[in-house]
Amino acid sequence: MSPTPLDRSAPASTARLVRRELHASRAVPSVLTAILLIIVCLVLLFEAALKALGDNPFLVDVEAVAAWIGALPSGVPASLLGTGSFLLLVLGVLLLLLALLPGRRARYTIPNERAAVVVDAEVVASSLARRARAEAGVAPEQVLVTVGRSSVTVQIRPTSGIPVDAEAVRAAVADDLRRSSVEPEPRITVVVAESGVIGQ
Repeated sequence: MSPTPLDRSAPASTARLVRRELHASRAVPSVLTAILLIIVCLVLLFEAALKALGDNPFLVDVEAVAAWIGALPSGVPASLLGTGSFLLLVLGVLLLLLALLPGRRARYTIPNERAAVVVDAEVVASSLARRARAEAGVAPEQVLVTVGRSSVTVQIRPTSGIPVDAEAVRAAVADDLRRSSVEPEPRITVVVAESGVIGQ
């Protein structure tokens, strides 16, 4: 039996849905930047039309602004010029980073034949903390798991007098990641504190 068009398009649509959930949208900064540029262009066009008709400027005198920009940096305090240049540099760098960086969210996918499964890093961290806590034999407050885009850091404060096998904890956490099949599989680091906790 040949697949229907819907069957052929399902994997592609699922992949698009997963990608949308894994990456932050650039729509808001793009729209705001476009609106700002459109407003500036409309103001310049309006002022140019007033100038062509021989009327007085409505908001800004384009020729005066152009002459002022051409005369920079004379007539402007160095502190003001430096501050303005720094703010423009920061704005430019932010826009460049928004355009170039993938904007990946702290989320992971779990392969599933029937659905697109996306989990937050907090959910993965909670699961891994339970597994690490059980393997190390410590209380919940003695384990802190931080999940990043490509790494997992497990911090353990052992109970005084009871050593913790860091390699065993790392193997248990790796096994939990393999069972859940999260993608991409992160790198695991286990840090055992030198000072223990009393009375746990």
